[in-house]
Amino acid sequence: MKLEITTGCYQMFNYQESKHSNLFKPESIIIFLVIMTLFTIIPMKLYAEKYIESEYFIQKVQNNTLPSIENRIPKKPRLINVEEPGKYGGEIRMFIGRTKDIRLMVVYGYSRLVGYNINRDLVPDILEKFEIIDNKKFTFYLRKGHKWSDGTEFTSEDFRYWWQDVANNEKLSPSGPPNDMIQDNEAPEFKVIDKYTVQYEWKKPKTSFLNRLASASPLFIYRPAHYLKQFHIKYTPEEDIKKNNKSKRNWAAIHNKKDNLYKFDNPDLPTLQPWFNSTSPPATRYIFKKNPYFHRVDQNGRQLPYLNQVRFSQVSASLIAAKAGAGESDLQARNLSLKSFPFLKKNEIKLGDNSKYKTYLWKGAKGSHIALFPNLNINNEILKELFRDVRFRRALSLSIDRELINEALYFGLASESNNTVLKESELFKEKYKTSWTQYDIDKANDLLDKIGTINKGSDGFRVMKNGKRLEIIVETSGESEEETDVLELIKESWEEIGIKLFSKPSQRDVLRNRIFSGETMMAVWSGLENGIPTRNFEPRELAVTSQQQFQWPKWGQYVETRGLSGEKADLKEVIMLNDLLVKWQNTSEQNLRKKIWQDMLDIHADQVYTIGIVSGVKQPVVVRKNLKNVPKNGIYNWDPGAHFGIYMPDTFWLE
Repeated sequence: MKLEITTGCYQMFNYQESKHSNLFKPESIIIFLVIMTLFTIIPMKLYAEKYIESEYFIQKVQNNTLPSIENRIPKKPRLINVEEPGKYGGEIRMFIGRTKDIRLMVVYGYSRLVGYNINRDLVPDILEKFEIIDNKKFTFYLRKGHKWSDGTEFTSEDFRYWWQDVANNEKLSPSGPPNDMIQDNEAPEFKVIDKYTVQYEWKKPKTSFLNRLASASPLFIYRPAHYLKQFHIKYTPEEDIKKNNKSKRNWAAIHNKKDNLYKFDNPDLPTLQPWFNSTSPPATRYIFKKNPYFHRVDQNGRQLPYLNQVRFSQVSASLIAAKAGAGESDLQARNLSLKSFPFLKKNEIKLGDNSKYKTYLWKGAKGSHIALFPNLNINNEILKELFRDVRFRRALSLSIDRELINEALYFGLASESNNTVLKESELFKEKYKTSWTQYDIDKANDLLDKIGTINKGSDGFRVMKNGKRLEIIVETSGESEEETDVLELIKESWEEIGIKLFSKPSQRDVLRNRIFSGETMMAVWSGLENGIPTRNFEPRELAVTSQQQFQWPKWGQYVETRGLSGEKADLKEVIMLNDLLVKWQNTSEQNLRKKIWQDMLDIHADQVYTIGIVSGVKQPVVVRKNLKNVPKNGIYNWDPGAHFGIYMPDTFWLE
């Protein structure tokens, strides 16, 4: 089957939610083809007849230091039909809790080859259109005249450079192309068709390809070749690379440091995002300036983004709620929790007309707002045997008083649940939510007693077969008081089954590295990223696909490195999950896809690889009163969603 998707139609932005829409559902394809047919019959204005120059750039245009808007945007820009068309100008302020969070501008900017709209359909963005044949052959058509933020044209050479000179260069990519480009241990055949067209073809269906391109942290399959070639030994002698960069490091290390489209920490690196970073870290304030070559325009011919600048100020994460409540942030969700909401709302009401902000509550879409991840790949053999015993994991889940946690920490507004899909998903079954979640200390104790190797001692605590008391250290990123509060309540109930819990705050990067190396017993993190999938979203999170899956990091390493490191999964049910994922990838039959999803969800509900606590926790969003086009009722999710990304912050404007 051949499917072509183009951007001939307006992208309506009305912020209405749709539960079960997806590009690859048959009815969506039929509707799309009908609409495309109508476009050929009924004349429509698909591109603005006249473009309006931003005051921000007028002086540069008049001084001939910047081309006019007609010569900056693509010949066929992406036309966004904004609900409330805006005007140019202004700056918004946001807070971050750590330097690495400057990457959030790539998340929020959400400029992608293809991206999700608010209905979670995939649509062309940077691309003018794309064609898919049998989910094996993908042809991408670029927008002619589209330019990087430094004014250099964006062409197929940027794709060729990444594929041939980066992804397949053993110095820059020792493991070869990223695992997201591999299907059944084979890379695609890559072709440059012409200056504005590239093609990727796999022997087997690569159903996740577009989804990865649309992610919050996307697979970047292009690079600004004109910029990075100066750091590549194929184009520049290594002696010159070291000399020009005043560095003793080898050329590959220099290239990798400069090549950070996602980290966004190199102001010299050209970008396709709506704003470019103008500040080198370390700093306490980062200024992101309007990209003069951005590829989107509104229906009135105004080039997006409307806002001239976005400012990130780095402060202690614990201070962000107070600063937002004082009106020092114009758009803030990062580092705010439901616990912050009463303070924010009370302050807003108290100030009345003098309040500078409004506080919204957006829906969350994670499978579990907070979940426990027992490390099935822990280095300690006694604990590994214990964690891999399903009776142990079930007992831990049964001995968590989720109702108490909900009432004490979430005002009773959350839903006590496993880490699984939410009711809004077409895949949901009640048993996925409730399996092994009822609070039952007697049943939990019975399960632990039957294991036989962790009997209770005279003090009421269980003892392992090596004679040591069973103590579980749960490690956190140290960024959330909420996680600490949850663990304190779990600690009390776990003592009733003879298990001592200790929480250990750390730092995010330190925690990840400890998990990856098998040093942690258990970690706390959020659950499934996408709690509202349809059958056509790849069920990657349910199988072993990444070391970022904290319940089985070494198995994930094995998959990501194609066997070069890590360990091969050896639990029967986990192997079944991997086989089901492959089966899903090799079919497009809709009923079968749904069945595979639910078979995998059945296994997770029964095996309790992760221990969900509550889901459906709302996310406070603080919005400056005169900041327009920010939805009152949104979904705050990482992937799909990119937090603010799918709502297009380039369309936000100040009245």
